[in-house]
Amino acid sequence: MFKIIEKKQLSAGVFYMKVNAPEIARNRKAGQFVIIQVEKEYGERVPLTIADANAQEGWIALVFQAVGASTLKLSKMEAGEELPTVLGPLGNPSEIEKYDAPVVVVGGGFGVAPCYPIVQAHKEIGNKVIMIIAARTKDLLIYVDEMKALADEVIIMTDDGSAGRQGVSTVPLKELCESQCPPAEVVAIGPPIMMKFCALTTKEFGIKTTVSLNTIMIDGTGMCGGCRVSIDGKTKFVCVDGPEFDAHLVDWDNMMMRMKSFKEREQEDFHKCQMQEAADNHKCRMQAQADALSK
Repeated sequence: MFKIIEKKQLSAGVFYMKVNAPEIARNRKAGQFVIIQVEKEYGERVPLTIADANAQEGWIALVFQAVGASTLKLSKMEAGEELPTVLGPLGNPSEIEKYDAPVVVVGGGFGVAPCYPIVQAHKEIGNKVIMIIAARTKDLLIYVDEMKALADEVIIMTDDGSAGRQGVSTVPLKELCESQCPPAEVVAIGPPIMMKFCALTTKEFGIKTTVSLNTIMIDGTGMCGGCRVSIDGKTKFVCVDGPEFDAHLVDWDNMMMRMKSFKEREQEDFHKCQMQEAADNHKCRMQAQADALSK
């Protein structure tokens, strides 16, 4: 069993959990993920990227969004409770190289969290890192203070201008590509549409660009085939061959079309889980009232 050491909410529907997992903490590398199960017997396998870890203290950090039944159940768990299954580390680690020019890391939404260990890894070998954090509004920004303490420069972008600059992540990204010292590499993690346009922006300048396609993963072991993507015209499985790929070789339209096929079922299960929770809460209230009247 894997004990939850700390749990907090970062923004609307986005949660942070620190979980006791000594073996995983000692062996994980930037870019890797774990599989968790909320229920032991028939629980859904949920792949989550490791957002941080401490080998000495034996914990890993997970950041997730409550979008389906399993992640909604996970969001209801509190510190002191235990997860029956945490399997990992899985996936190929990020390729970290030493560069003379800066590395630009772009994180969108809760995709900022898995950027954190990548920024850590680049800083450990002496690379200059410029972090772009993007969200629709200031209330959805996460990991701002953590990134400011780690990266050499942090650029905040919000769609509505409520924090930082108004606009999307590709605006400062293009400015950096056009500068006198363009980035040696760009790493982008976030919504597929954001990663697609980051790739289109950097392709014009011939800058190496890496993306993590972790959002499409389901099973995490390559058995279900749900995370298959087209990379340079060849079929790859994100959980086994990735989760990171050359952004300029990804068939983005195909990936986004396939992701839509899961959305209806995901929303249906999420709604059922919410309805069941409401029914359980109502039952508890009615029982409490009945108990009070009987006294």
